Amino acid sequence: MNANLTEDSSEELGAEYLLRLTVEEEALDDMNHVNNLVFLQWCLKAAGAHSTSVGWSWNHYRELGFGFIVRSHKIKYKIPALLGDEVVVKTWVAGMERFSSKRRYHVIRQRDGRRLAEAETNWVFVNLDSGELAEIPEQVCTAFGIRR
Repeated sequence: MNANLTEDSSEELGAEYLLRLTVEEEALDDMNHVNNLVFLQWCLKAAGAHSTSVGWSWNHYRELGFGFIVRSHKIKYKIPALLGDEVVVKTWVAGMERFSSKRRYHVIRQRDGRRLAEAETNWVFVNLDSGELAEIPEQVCTAFGIRR
């Protein structure tokens, strides 16, 4: 695996998760590049898969009655992804506060390790019935390798 898939800044706190994808035709826009919204979908898919991998599937959150919802996304596109590209979405939880969590992503082309995009999502933890902010339980922080 290319070194770019494992290098990161000192802001990385939690364990990282890698989601591997292949660009298919339906992901392309009129310029034959991966559509911007597809990058966002990939990031959200990686976040969900990462959460499930540490024991926090959507069903587990639902049973608890609390879960994360998106407050904001930020994506910086660097170079386009093209049909047939094998892509890795690397994600990690960069920090958790009392009510919120910051997750980062690097979208990397596998064949040469070039970073296609960088993204960040700010999530808030809420009561699923009321939508009100809720404190992130310590067990959730621990599952992601975060100590507050």
